[in-house]
Amino acid sequence: MAINPRFQRLALLTGSEVLEACARTKVMVFGVGGVGSWCAEALVRSGIENLTIVDSDRVCVTNINRQVQAISSTLGQAKVEALKTRLLEINPGCRIQALGKVFSRTTADSFTIEKADYIIDAIDSLTHKLDLIEAVTQRGIRLYASMGMAQKLDPTQLKTADIWETQGCPLARLVRSGLRKRGFQGHFTVVYSAERMPLHRGIPVSCGSAQCLCPKRTFREDEESNLSVEWCSSKKVINGSAVPVTAAAGMILASLVIRDIYARYTLEPKLEAPLEAARL
Repeated sequence: MAINPRFQRLALLTGSEVLEACARTKVMVFGVGGVGSWCAEALVRSGIENLTIVDSDRVCVTNINRQVQAISSTLGQAKVEALKTRLLEINPGCRIQALGKVFSRTTADSFTIEKADYIIDAIDSLTHKLDLIEAVTQRGIRLYASMGMAQKLDPTQLKTADIWETQGCPLARLVRSGLRKRGFQGHFTVVYSAERMPLHRGIPVSCGSAQCLCPKRTFREDEESNLSVEWCSSKKVINGSAVPVTAAAGMILASLVIRDIYARYTLEPKLEAPLEAARL
């Protein structure tokens, strides 16, 4: 396989076999907001060529501070479609599937997640997050999940850990509690931070206000697409967020995928070789 010149610098770091493995690997990213959009871009810039992106939201002006596909010209567009266009500009050879709907227990079978090698959870909604975690782990697929990235300003405080070993993250605490109630006993790696910035509550000028730019239709699980659904009013509170943190979390999630592929194709064989020699 000839090395795509777009990824020559990565191949110099990982070797061509790892790059070929990345091209074959299938990844699904659920939620392409402040975390998931940067994760998707990092995956494509790292040679992932089979990517499914899932989000039922549209680009709002309040997304511009932290979401990679959110610019003036994409306002009102489906987030997954705007992101797909950008990703194909990076690598036209990618196979990008853009799904504008919500993952839940009811809709789970329509996503065919069992075909993926890796699942990225960057979902905001707790119930749908728990639904995805359950479904993915039941199928034995490698899962990496983002915990809460709002109310944080320092990306150097981001960490990775097993979900049961996280500390100081309110969303991780809610996820653990929700999983216990469902009888869940599995394990998966998350990105989280214990940083808690003080609240500076102002008057919403758009999102969550009477001037909200989001569509006004409410969510229904039986619909094929949820791209015209309004989500702001269903949120108890709209927290502040900053791109250095959300983007860094997305990059870490992408790194977990790439490093796992690297380990499968380089580290493990090198560790096993001396043992084989010793047995001889």
